[in-house]
Amino acid sequence: MNIFLHSISGVIIILVLIIVGYVLAAMGWFPGSTDKLIAKLVTQLALPCYMIDTITSKFTSHELISIVPDLVFPVLSMLILMVIALLFTRILKVDPSHHGLFSSMFFNSNTVFVGLPINQALFGSKSIPFVLIYYMANTTIFWTIGTYFIQKDGSTEATFNWKITLKKVLSPPLLGFIVGVVLVLLNIKLPLFLSKDLSYLGNLTTPLSMIFIGICVYNAGLKQLTLKKDNLLILLGRFVLAPLLMTLLVAPTNFPVLMKQVFILQSAMPVMTNAPVVARLYNADADYASVMVTETTFLALLVVPILMSVTQGL
Repeated sequence: MNIFLHSISGVIIILVLIIVGYVLAAMGWFPGSTDKLIAKLVTQLALPCYMIDTITSKFTSHELISIVPDLVFPVLSMLILMVIALLFTRILKVDPSHHGLFSSMFFNSNTVFVGLPINQALFGSKSIPFVLIYYMANTTIFWTIGTYFIQKDGSTEATFNWKITLKKVLSPPLLGFIVGVVLVLLNIKLPLFLSKDLSYLGNLTTPLSMIFIGICVYNAGLKQLTLKKDNLLILLGRFVLAPLLMTLLVAPTNFPVLMKQVFILQSAMPVMTNAPVVARLYNADADYASVMVTETTFLALLVVPILMSVTQGL
């Protein structure tokens, strides 16, 4: 019961910040492209600083090297989910105009804007290396396979450009992670003033991320939330099949319980907030993607305490 109550407390912390973003958006605090500015602040400034500060202050080179092989589990999980999604699109007759977008949302999760704050609220900074492992796998697969699938729904022919893809994969957060790892492996200590600056900027990550989600929920509009077949299948994939599959993969291993819990939670996070942006870029159904981001974000806040309770037996 204590575990469940702790999970509820962690989720409420996140939910309050989302509500703040929603209310402020409703009050007109974020006109025009302000939401894009907040997303840019998080992904290109706060999160890279958070990565560098956390890695250099919390981990040793031995700890970092030992966790890299664990990438195989999130990668394998997402590839299996991709196959299931492709089968669903045909067997369960998903709207043909949503095939690619449906598949991408089915096997990719929001590991940063929602996953990082939730894991930090529940487990603290000790969960960060496992969060980052999942993030590395997730962002690579989204900007390669996931983006390619979304393009297939658009009005233009789907192409795969290695230059553009590599630029997306090597995003500022991932570069921040790489810089942090290099500094630790080379045993380079940052000056105290720089460490403090990185810490201050990094601490913006969670509140700004949640306020951004609140703005997205407001912009999508609560009236658009429906439970059509295609929507329900995404919810099934995100919150039932993904965590179940990850549990089956990691439960038999001798990995630390914390790593298993983080991987399972990360696998059950909402649809990536990048999905509507990419859909709009390639003339796919961005509204459908926005609705799924909203629905899965709300439902994730209910699912997390349940998963936390279930995973205590690992």
